[in-house]
This record gives sequence, structure tokens and C-alpha cells, in this order.
Amino acid sequence: MNPYLRDKLVQKLETMADERGYQLLDYAEFLESKYAERQPAGAATAGNPLSRFADAVEEKLRAGRVSASTIAETMNLMNKAVGVLNGAAAAGKSVASDLMSATSRVVDAAAAAAAAPATPGSTGGTTAATGGASPSGGSPPPAGGAPPTSGSSADPSTPR
Repeated sequence: MNPYLRDKLVQKLETMADERGYQLLDYAEFLESKYAERQPAGAATAGNPLSRFADAVEEKLRAGRVSASTIAETMNLMNKAVGVLNGAAAAGKSVASDLMSATSRVVDAAAAAAAAPATPGSTGGTTAATGGASPSGGSPPPAGGAPPTSGSSADPSTPR
């Protein structure tokens, strides 16, 4: 539709009451069903499921001869609810995306750490983790902390 014709129609619509607007919508849907080209099978069901639900509710209300003001109030409320639910869905997707990226970073870091001892150029000998002597020739560090330095107590809770 050309912009001039669309603007003229919008001007006329803005001056009409809701009852006349719904009559005009019914007529436009009739013309669409009679003269419009056929849509692919999936095109009619495409779109947001919440919006499709709201459209179905509106059609049922119109078919039930409910007043235009009641339909308008109902659709206003439903559009607000759809907006809230879409926001919640977007937030859920964002959280899931953040969890997936954090998980992949952890997996990548773990893979890099696992591959690090097997890389060429690492120091020779075995480490305390494999049960042998450390490359410096000293005893392996005690579990849970650094090796004690000379003159320090063996109790890690005492201040140095």
C-alpha cells in the first residue's frame, strides 16, 4: 500500500469510535480472506505464541458480540501482560546465556590447565603431584599450604 493511501486511512480511523473500528477490521479481514494471496502453511502460525493467544482472545470476544470498550480494555490488559511475560522470557534467556558462557569459560580453563603439564618445554623430573621429588630436590610441600621456611613453626595458624 502506498504511503499516501495509508495516511488517509489512518486519518479516517483516528476519528472513528471503537465500534466502527472493529467493523472496519472485520471488513478488512473479509477482504483479506477473499482476495489475498495464499500464505505458506507456516506463515499463519509464525510469531510470538503470547501474541497469537491475545489475537485469539480478541477474535473470540468479537465473535461473542462483546462491546468494543470491553474488548479494548481486555486487549490493553492482555498487551501489558504479554509485555511483562516477554520481559521475563528475555531475562530468562539472558541468564541462560550467561550460564552457558561461564560454563564454557570454566571448561576452557580446565582444558588449558590439563594440557599445560604435557606441553613441551616443561621442567624435567616429577612433581609432588605425581608422587616423586620436586625439581628443586627438597621435600614436597605439605598438603594445604606452602612449605615451611626455616625458623618458622609447623603450625600454620600461628603468626609469623
